[in-house]
Amino acid sequence: MRSLKERLPKPEWLKIKLNMGDDFLEVRRMVNDLTLHTVCEEARCPNIYECWSNRTATFMIAGDVCTRRCGFCAVSKGEPKPLDPAEPVHVAEAVRTLDLRHAVITGVNRDDKNDGGAAHWAATISAVREMNPECKIEVLIPDFEGNDEALGLVLDARPDVLNHNTETVERLYHRVRPHARYHEWTMKLLRRAAERRDSEQRGMFTKSGIMVGLGETSEEIIETIRDLRSVDCDILTIGQYLQPSERRLPVEKYYTPAEFAEFKRIGLEMGFRYVESGPLVRSSYHAHEHKPENTK
Repeated sequence: MRSLKERLPKPEWLKIKLNMGDDFLEVRRMVNDLTLHTVCEEARCPNIYECWSNRTATFMIAGDVCTRRCGFCAVSKGEPKPLDPAEPVHVAEAVRTLDLRHAVITGVNRDDKNDGGAAHWAATISAVREMNPECKIEVLIPDFEGNDEALGLVLDARPDVLNHNTETVERLYHRVRPHARYHEWTMKLLRRAAERRDSEQRGMFTKSGIMVGLGETSEEIIETIRDLRSVDCDILTIGQYLQPSERRLPVEKYYTPAEFAEFKRIGLEMGFRYVESGPLVRSSYHAHEHKPENTK
């Protein structure tokens, strides 16, 4: 296991082409003008130049300070500010300004709230839906500490895609996600969402993501993929973990494009509708392509 400051050299396939054209600058201006946060910036996503140049963005709600201290995440930790009641409308206005057909909304953990911020999530989905009725809405939600009522609030708002990231294999949860629970919260949430999909919300997809390179084995990755299929998850994303700063967990291994292709093959064989697997894949990368007509 590597020390926090010991870094592996990045391989050739992780080089990023920067594109800061007019579309990128316009999206950045719009986000700043509406005082919004995006996970693109806060999590230092490597695809920000590509996505913003394509006029897509992942909005981060409930503030920019997280109540948890996950070992991989670049988002600020500590005591968050009160929820902004105007934020749902601001997000809806941004979706309209960008003329998005597929909006992705994520957010920080708000364990300081009894419902984990679920009512704020629901209000944001409803505002985006009201102002942009043709837009598909994908939400990347926290685990709400296993609170079924909180999850129900979000599902009642009827998102088109319900995403909750698994992040890593079960063995590494204590180190990578010390406040999370692999089976009790993560897998349970995805199973409950799939049950709701099958009984009431046909057409909604469930989705989860894994990052690799934190010290897991290939066998553990495959076992996690199998666990996600066992809770009837529809869409899977697999990407390379990149250490955002010296204070975060180090990269233990860089997986090759061929290895990512093999994970995709395995996932599709297990029955996922769609698998996005590659070194720079993140949970919202190419999210607009995860549609029924594009699934295999």
